[in-house]
Amino acid sequence: MIGSSKPLLDIKLALARIAASNCTVLITGETGTGKELAAEFVHANSMRRDRPFTCINCAAIPDSLLENELFGHSRGAYTGADATYDGLLTAANGGTVFLDEIGDMSLSAQAKILRVIEKKEVCRIGATRPTRLDIRFVAATNQNLEAKGNEGSFRRDLFFRLSVALVHLPPLRERKEDLPLLLKHYCHEFRPGPQLRPIEFSEASIRLLLHYNWPGNIRELKNLAESMSIAGIAGPIEPAHLPEKLRPPEIHRTETYRTETATIAERESLISALSWAGGNKAAAARRLNWSRMTLYRKLTKHQIFSEGVARLARDARVTPVTVGVTVGEPAV
Repeated sequence: MIGSSKPLLDIKLALARIAASNCTVLITGETGTGKELAAEFVHANSMRRDRPFTCINCAAIPDSLLENELFGHSRGAYTGADATYDGLLTAANGGTVFLDEIGDMSLSAQAKILRVIEKKEVCRIGATRPTRLDIRFVAATNQNLEAKGNEGSFRRDLFFRLSVALVHLPPLRERKEDLPLLLKHYCHEFRPGPQLRPIEFSEASIRLLLHYNWPGNIRELKNLAESMSIAGIAGPIEPAHLPEKLRPPEIHRTETYRTETATIAERESLISALSWAGGNKAAAARRLNWSRMTLYRKLTKHQIFSEGVARLARDARVTPVTVGVTVGEPAV
């Protein structure tokens, strides 16, 4: 868990105290704030650190498969059950089980999980006796479970059972002083090769990143570092290299103005060269120091079609045209 801000240091101290106990833990926070990392921190600093850490995505297991996946089955319990299957909870015995996105569990699934947490035992499908478990449960959600409990969509007894220790992870916008350290870490993680230097962000870019609110939190920052690392940009990452949403409006306007100005100048030079050459494309290409293929590509780009070239040729026979600024482009 990278950072030295007061909010993060407070979280680390709280997690360290919680890790020393054996209570259930509920970790809340927005998407991308690092809830699974916090759960791993609890496990790694507990007496169970040498036992399994099992992550279960509660939103990914349908109710029809929940009992089989979590509790397992005995051989012959149903058609196709050719061997005994322990289930995820029995396989995690002695360790820590992380229930991710527990707010997405159905009410029936919540009732089954509540019983396991309270009784510390599971009964495989087809078995006649339960199996005792020694498991610590850590759950996480980006939802307000207390509000869901008041609405009736989350069991209040399960909420109280999970939140013996309640930890809320602050969003990145509330701990922006950690951003430079996080960014440096991810730039090193995503460097193009082990022998290559990681990319760097200029001071101007970092100032822009510090003014952004980061709705996707640390995950969004991590994705930015990875994206910039594979962009092949030479030198530091400057504000102009950043995605549009991270740049202030004046940078957008400046870049748009430069692009439009260059496009207008190129079109005028192309028209002038064609007029000077009397519509002769080969002569116009030589005048501009372009290849024939480049000339045809530019004609298409600026939507100058055959009738336009013919008109320029007729005008050139009537009125001499003085060529203005010419644009040089290497022949391709």
